[in-house]
Amino acid sequence: DLVGSYQRYKDNITLEIVNPDTVPERVRELGIASGGEIVIAYRDGREKVQTLAELPFTNALLRLSRQDERWIVFVSGHGERQPSGETNHGLGIFGHELDTQGLRVQTLNLSESPIPDNTHLLVLASPQVELLPGEVSILQEYVRNGGNLLWLAEPKRLESLQPLADQLGIGFLPGTVVDATGQMFGVSEPTFAIVTGYPRHEITRELTSVTVFPEVAALDVNEAGEWASLPLLTTLERSWTELGELEGEIRFDQGTDERAGPLDIGVVLTRMAGNGETDSEQRILVIGDGDFLSNTYLGNAGNLGFGLQAVHWLSHDDAYIDIRVRTAPDASLVLSKTAEAVIGFGFLFGLPLLLLLAGLVIWMRRRRR
Repeated sequence: DLVGSYQRYKDNITLEIVNPDTVPERVRELGIASGGEIVIAYRDGREKVQTLAELPFTNALLRLSRQDERWIVFVSGHGERQPSGETNHGLGIFGHELDTQGLRVQTLNLSESPIPDNTHLLVLASPQVELLPGEVSILQEYVRNGGNLLWLAEPKRLESLQPLADQLGIGFLPGTVVDATGQMFGVSEPTFAIVTGYPRHEITRELTSVTVFPEVAALDVNEAGEWASLPLLTTLERSWTELGELEGEIRFDQGTDERAGPLDIGVVLTRMAGNGETDSEQRILVIGDGDFLSNTYLGNAGNLGFGLQAVHWLSHDDAYIDIRVRTAPDASLVLSKTAEAVIGFGFLFGLPLLLLLAGLVIWMRRRRR
């Protein structure tokens, strides 16, 4: 039944059932170690699936369909979010999702080695410290040569990256976006920007869920530059850029440098790049936040789907954007100080006292007999 659902769209998919009792040599040839294992073969590649379900089956097909190595390179060395990071700040869950879909993920320190030629997408994920002038020049040269880029910025701006922003015609508005829309969805934190609608674009074509961006910077685009730009993520009117402290009562101050919504927090930039004979579309996506893909917030609403579709589009894998993904499960348990104290005292003192009391009751009953 599972394979049949795929055969309705691809009639060249064939299914062979192998009985290990009657043809053991065939089982050894396929390298099957346990009963019920599925071996998917395509061209010179082979993938094994142990779980009979749609998600692992589809992911295996995705990995086999990418015969060429598509490298997603994350810049490192400046406190960036890492695709293998297991902390709340890291992108470990997102990196694992990329790997399961056949995308090769690696990190790169620009001060140690140049950007590999087989890089399909370079990711600059929220650096915390200033880059060296030579490293910024490498990024600028990569963009100048037609490289695809995903830039996840933060409200804290780095002056060293200003030349790259100028090259892209992007400006970052001062302050942090405050969005009152979150109250409608039960989000009490004012710095959580909620995006509820999207323009017509390949990334958001199948996206119907809202996306959540904690502590995001607003963007300003120079439309007179060489890039064709499209605001992909825009907040509602109940938002503004807050320049003051994010404590106590927060409100928009008219007559100041604070900018009222709607605000653009994610912009797509494209242009034709190449030598004239092999021109291709260069694709860049700049977002004023990197928290939305972190381990803490990736499971919120449509964050995971948007992130994966963005990577597919930036890597020129447009055909895979239609394949919907399930929301990543929330693997973190957040407890208040009161809850931690109750659980701690309960196991250290409460439970032993209950056991002691139960033992005393049983002992007294037996004595009365």
